This record gives sequence, C-alpha cells and structure tokens, in this order.
Amino acid sequence: MAWDTEATKRRILDAAAAEFAAHGPDGTTIERIAGVAGVNKERIYNYFGGKRDLFAHVLRDELVKVAQAVPVESFATEDVGEYAGRVYDYHLEHPELERLLRWEGLAFDAGNPDDEQRMGRYRDKTAAVEAGQRAGSVTEEIDADHMIFLILSLAGGWSSTGGSHADRFRHRSGACPAQGISGAGGPPDRPTGLILYVVGQVAKCV
Repeated sequence: MAWDTEATKRRILDAAAAEFAAHGPDGTTIERIAGVAGVNKERIYNYFGGKRDLFAHVLRDELVKVAQAVPVESFATEDVGEYAGRVYDYHLEHPELERLLRWEGLAFDAGNPDDEQRMGRYRDKTAAVEAGQRAGSVTEEIDADHMIFLILSLAGGWSSTGGSHADRFRHRSGACPAQGISGAGGPPDRPTGLILYVVGQVAKCV
C-alpha cells in the first residue's frame, strides 16, 4: 500500500495546531507532536523542518482556512456587521487560530516569514472597506486599514471570551436599535448579534 504523503502532512499539521494552541511553541516538542499525529518525528523534520518552521506552516495553514471560510470582496455590496459576525462565529468554532496568533506574538520577536502573504490578505480586506467608503456605506471618519483592524480585533478578541463580554454589553445596552440584525426591534439575543450591532454602528455612524 502506497504511503499517503498528503494525509500524513494533514495529520501532522492538525496535531501541531492543537499542541501549539494549547501549549505554545515552547511548551511542546516535535516528539510530542509526532506521537499525537502517529508518525515518526523524522517525517516532521523532512516535511516541515524544525519546530519554528512547523509553527509557521501551521499558522499559514490556519490563516488560509479562515480566509477561505470567511471571504469578503467589497463592503459596497456586503454588510460590514454581517462580515464581522461571520468572523466572530469562525473564531468561536475554531479558537485555536486566535491562540496561535497570541503565541506567535509572545514567542517570536523577528518578523514572520509569511508577512508578505499576510499583508496581501490584509490589503484585500482594506480594499473592501475602501469600496464601502466610496459607496457611502462605511464611514470615512476612520482610515480603511484602521477600520478593518478594528473589525477583526473585535470579532477575534470577543470570540476568545466565549461571548461573555457580549452578554454583559447586551444587558447594559438595553434598547439598542437592532433592526436588521436579530430580526426584531429589541437587543440581539446571541453574542453574534452584538458583534453585528457594535461593528455596524462603528462602521456606519462614527
């Protein structure tokens, strides 16, 4: 039976993502990741290099996943609050990405080798905001690159609390105008609804 190289790489990346998210790059080892993946550690070195290189592969893989799962082209035609809600839901269902990004900031001082690819995706999202600003659906009071950073930070950061901050905000906000978000006139009942509301208000009403 032929060895399935791609399936083996997938098992390694999945095992490494779980280990790195839980323990950080310095808190786990190639040997431990190999054990979780059910492979010989030499295969990890052959496919991905050392631990730092493996971490970079994992983060690149996770960022590609979120970009594919939550695409955006233009806020001239797409609702900014709805996009933020989708980002929030993705992070809530895949908490490992937010943890990996935090571990990256803690563990590595030098620039990431994938910085240019990451910046390319960020520029695409910034262009989506700029399109919304030209169409008048997104405020021009905040620069487009700052706006997309705010959207992603709110959605990703709020998801890491499991919605607890969103629940507290909902109870304090009382009669927030949530028409078009929850389908009714009252405050949203789910944290996702609060993300849509808060980001929508910031993007449109600053």
